[in-house]
Amino acid sequence: MSTPGHAWNRRVKKDDEEEDPLDQLISRSGCAASHYAVQECMAQHQDWRQCQPQVQAFRNCMNKHQSKRLEELQRRKEQTSAPH
Repeated sequence: MSTPGHAWNRRVKKDDEEEDPLDQLISRSGCAASHYAVQECMAQHQDWRQCQPQVQAFRNCMNKHQSKRLEELQRRKEQTSAPH
């Protein structure tokens, strides 16, 4: 018995359509290319197990972005709490 696959395809944005908040977040992270690679792999193979290199690359990119973001927030917090 075969299991149904995912129908993950990149959506084409229409002119009058607002961008998805998740897509905005991924775009700001700088990880959009690896995110699209995961989507394309899923559309092609219909099996997430065959897309592990793409998933891992996306995960690594997002983790790196999150680390940078946390460092920046910590730096800002230290600057605002430091005596003037």
